[in-house]
Amino acid sequence: MNPTAPALPRLSFDWKDGADFGVGVQHEWLMTNGRGGYASCTVVGCNTRRYHGVFIPTLEKLGRTVLMARLEQTALVEGQHYRLTSEEHADGTSVEDGARHLRHFHLEGLIPVWEFALGKARLRRRFVMVHGEDTVFLQWEHLSGPEVVLHLRPYPVLRPHDGPLLKSVPEAIVTLCGPLVELRNGEDGPRMRMRLYSDGPTPFVSLEETSRPQHLRVEKARGYDFTEVQHSPGYFTATLKPGGMLGFGLTTESASHLEREPAVVFERELLRQQRLLEHAPELARTGVPARLVLAADQFIIDPPRPADAAWARSMGLDARSVIAGYPWFTDWGRDTMISLDGLTLATGRHREAAAILRTFEHYVRDGLIPNYFPDGENDGVYHTADATLWFFHAVDRYLEETGDDSLLRDLFPTLSDIVAHHQKGTRFNIGVDPEDGLLRQGQEGYQLTWMDAKVEGWVVTPRRGKAVEINALWFNALRLMAGWAHRLGQDAGPYQAAAERAQASFNQRFWNEAAGCLFDVVDGEDGRDDALVRPNQVFAISLRHPVLKRERWAQVLDVVRRELVTPVGLRSLAPGSKDYKPKYDGDLRARDAAYHQGTVWGWLIGHYVDATLKVTPDLKAARALLAGLEDHLSHAGIGQISEIFDASEPYHPRGCFAQAWSVAEALRVFSKTNLG
Repeated sequence: MNPTAPALPRLSFDWKDGADFGVGVQHEWLMTNGRGGYASCTVVGCNTRRYHGVFIPTLEKLGRTVLMARLEQTALVEGQHYRLTSEEHADGTSVEDGARHLRHFHLEGLIPVWEFALGKARLRRRFVMVHGEDTVFLQWEHLSGPEVVLHLRPYPVLRPHDGPLLKSVPEAIVTLCGPLVELRNGEDGPRMRMRLYSDGPTPFVSLEETSRPQHLRVEKARGYDFTEVQHSPGYFTATLKPGGMLGFGLTTESASHLEREPAVVFERELLRQQRLLEHAPELARTGVPARLVLAADQFIIDPPRPADAAWARSMGLDARSVIAGYPWFTDWGRDTMISLDGLTLATGRHREAAAILRTFEHYVRDGLIPNYFPDGENDGVYHTADATLWFFHAVDRYLEETGDDSLLRDLFPTLSDIVAHHQKGTRFNIGVDPEDGLLRQGQEGYQLTWMDAKVEGWVVTPRRGKAVEINALWFNALRLMAGWAHRLGQDAGPYQAAAERAQASFNQRFWNEAAGCLFDVVDGEDGRDDALVRPNQVFAISLRHPVLKRERWAQVLDVVRRELVTPVGLRSLAPGSKDYKPKYDGDLRARDAAYHQGTVWGWLIGHYVDATLKVTPDLKAARALLAGLEDHLSHAGIGQISEIFDASEPYHPRGCFAQAWSVAEALRVFSKTNLG
């Protein structure tokens, strides 16, 4: 590592007599490879999700695929056996050794590191996923005590990471190629290559074993199938002498990718992370911002669509996208545009910001950017009314940071076409109402706003009509277009006129005098206005061009503060409302019923801070709003910020344990409220 570069932040945990298994299975680590692939598990080495695994690469046509679910690790020390991993079984029994022998865990930057006490021996383990490759390495270091004989038993599987769990596993085809062991699950399965790195002999023993049915507790809690049977073709064994090292590599790439020493791979990854901090703004190189700079890196990817890379190369450009959340989201348009500021501009990654904007501009159809890209597919799904409007916001933030008129000139025709499509009407009944200049949307069976829960055909919060944040974003886009047209020497008049009309109508139609805040939707399906108190009204103040009259800002924020603000974000619905749900748990239907009916969203804190600073420019008070998210970095997804939280204390984290817009908005406002 470069001793003059910024020090990598650490998050550390110590246990004198071993970790508490019940707590440890609620803490998860994540490694990613910049291609959408990842590896993840609990700190105590027990899989609790179908998404946990040592190796989950993104495979062409298949998407993200669990190829190696577990690597069981057993140590023999002075005749005594010790497990370094844990598991829970379908019959209610468990192996908790991975917690019992664990004495220390920390993230060195993004790299997870464990230390185990195995009798009189002390062993350190660390894990890395190679950036830009479908390759992982583990390394064990003998720290002290007698020699250790280590047995490593891989459990390869082949299933989509969100696909059905396996009840029987086809036996892996094993081929020995010198120091490599090649595995395939069936004749047509992808090839995985494994290698053990040791000073002594490292035999692979072809002794098959089928696991006891594994119990995945999080899947059970989420109402899904929760047992899986896994099959291992054999195991490696090697001896670690005091001071010695042992490495294990696994790849779907060519065999040459395993010809490197694991120690070199770890060193290069740590250097890469140091460079991320070097390129970040100075105030983001230490403390919580530095931790979030590294967390942000895990979401920025090369799109897993070959056509994207080919198109970008043909234009002399880069293609980039953003994973919305781990473990199950792909790249989503809305999440990407909201996250772009915090993930790229607050981290000094301006070139990647431009590449992301160009990538999504390439996919504009009928005036819309994709809502999301399904795993393993090349075409986007377009049912969103707000993602495209957030695109204008993201372009604005990029231009403010860079002054890149070249990109503006390239994007302006598409941006103009988007406005035209919205004015004449486009898919899903998205279009301007000629009576008042406001934007309406809605089609039966579709969820078009960010409050998009749908289960078994039930759209939980349809919000059809004229939604408050959609029109805040529409006005902001029109005002931005007027400014950009003027900047490029074009006619700004039509955009300005449309903006003025929309603003006048907004302030007349959306103000709810009785509640002292804004309606959530006006001109709804039944012709009525929706007076539910939701956080969407914050955007009428927070955006670059606030659509709401200034004299009403403080009154709106008083209502939001009283009803919606929590230590970890904003509730999606005020307590006391008929459909308010204080907890997000149960099966899919129960969870989706709560998803936007009270559940707290971390990303909303960013725009709430923006709005409050416009009314009361108190940086210290604004920074205090982030204390809960700072504490959360040591819980759930270690070093990450969760997607959502329960609406009532203790605000238990839920959903994805690592969410792009949660991290992005936290980092952005941590930087914005820096006290110097």
